[in-house]
Amino acid sequence: MVARYFVSPRRGRRGYSDIASALDAAAGRGRAARVEIAPGRYEEALTVRGDVELVAVDGPGSVVVHRPRGTVLEASGAARVHGLVLIGRDADVVDCRAGTLTLEHSEVRAHNGVSVRGRPNTAVTLRDSAIRHGRTLFAGAGGLIERCRFSDAADNAVAVIEGARVAVRDSWIGGSRIHGVRVSDARAEVTGCELTGTGKAALVADTQAELTVSGCTIHAVDAEAVMFIEQSRGSVDGARVTDTQHGIAVASGADPVVRGCTLTACRDTGINVQTSGRGRFEDCEVLAAGNVAVLSTQGGAPEVHGCRISGGNVGIAVTDAARGRFTRVEIGDLTSVALRVSDDAKAVFEQVRVERCPSGLETRGGAGTTAEVSDSRFRDFGMSAAEVLGHSRVTLKGVVAERGRLGFGVGEDAQLFAYGCAVEGVSSGGALGFGRARLVARNLTVTGSEAFGLCGLGSAYLDVADSGFVDCAAAGASFDEKCAGRLADCSVDGTQGVAVQHNGRVELVSLRTSLAVVTKEPEPAEPAPTTVNNFIGPVFHREVSGTQLAWNNHDVIQQQTDEDGSRA
Repeated sequence: MVARYFVSPRRGRRGYSDIASALDAAAGRGRAARVEIAPGRYEEALTVRGDVELVAVDGPGSVVVHRPRGTVLEASGAARVHGLVLIGRDADVVDCRAGTLTLEHSEVRAHNGVSVRGRPNTAVTLRDSAIRHGRTLFAGAGGLIERCRFSDAADNAVAVIEGARVAVRDSWIGGSRIHGVRVSDARAEVTGCELTGTGKAALVADTQAELTVSGCTIHAVDAEAVMFIEQSRGSVDGARVTDTQHGIAVASGADPVVRGCTLTACRDTGINVQTSGRGRFEDCEVLAAGNVAVLSTQGGAPEVHGCRISGGNVGIAVTDAARGRFTRVEIGDLTSVALRVSDDAKAVFEQVRVERCPSGLETRGGAGTTAEVSDSRFRDFGMSAAEVLGHSRVTLKGVVAERGRLGFGVGEDAQLFAYGCAVEGVSSGGALGFGRARLVARNLTVTGSEAFGLCGLGSAYLDVADSGFVDCAAAGASFDEKCAGRLADCSVDGTQGVAVQHNGRVELVSLRTSLAVVTKEPEPAEPAPTTVNNFIGPVFHREVSGTQLAWNNHDVIQQQTDEDGSRA
């Protein structure tokens, strides 16, 4: 049977004037106890031993326990607190040293200290409570947080460290100076929570931690919404992120799984993977990202499947020796390029759909910069569907470019390989090679170009076979300047322009066409520069000695000298 104790500042019959006295009496009897506390402000330290329940009889907020310094409530055993307000400074306001502790409908205020501490091998439950200013710390402890409110923590609102296991559910976390929830070398589940106004990442997992996030809303954060670093693992499902610097960030060997998230108006990046970070991202949306929707950089290697990107600046960027595989991605309405690969990065794009962007694919960098694009479509692009520059290498398989300026362009020292690709309705041309670039195409079809189907400039080399050019207004193929190459087993059909206009450096093999083939005469070599020798002065046809010479002088003074050079 539970023993009952009543506490009131006015101390009625058989009551106690302070809570500590009632707790001492309960501890002396060694049985389960219920301490009922009348409204009031109590300035004392509470030590709970055994099976004890502390209850504010007039409901939550009616009992305030306060200490100017030091711990307010220390618990060992099976402690339950209902409806109390606990206020402390410069210490752990609530300290669970052993056993279990449950706080319900309570409030904890920690000024320059820890609000609630769960020590190793303890279990702390917070339910329907408010935690202000100080952090809640689980160090090697078990924890459950339900329907709580954490506000204005001086550092982390909730810290789960040193092997702790904690679940946070349906709670609000706001205004933390550092993180909302930090998980380090521990495990945490965060479900159905709202996080806002944190100084750094709202949710972070580090030091091989495991973090599971489900159904959370995160907004107005100065840094990342969710961050996985230092070989941490976990998952994020159904998160809604708005107005953060980065949506979901992965770095330093971390490898989470992210599904069904919507990342809106991130000021820099929606998904950011770097420094050997990995991660699998499925069925996510990135809307109106300020800089890059999906960024893989500095050795990152994400896999992105079923992603939708709309609005913002750059769609997907893979840079600085990073990698990435992107499948079933839809990109539209950007102000810059949809796909960018640069600086020795490597990317694979499959089943990508790009609409209404200035550029489709852009690559630039050293020979280690490669991109593979297959079964993809670029539509309504302002400049080009693919632009390959530097020393980069790109392979296109089954790629369709519709309605834009230029289909595929390769320049400088880059290489472009196109297999089974098609270009339709472009204003400038289907495929262009310039500089010292190399273009290899098989089964390429260009239809309805308002200029050329295929064009080579500079010292580019074009090797095109089994391809067709239809209704190209100016020329099916044009080879100018010092461009060289081969056009084999190709056809040019239409009613205007010429079939091929070339410079005599291109081999034409089995060309099928009813249009004219025009060979441009090589431009005459520039004449050698004329050398003019202008001799001013006398010309000598024999050896001359003992002679004095002067020219272009208005006044000449002659003086005779001896053999030693002195005047005669």
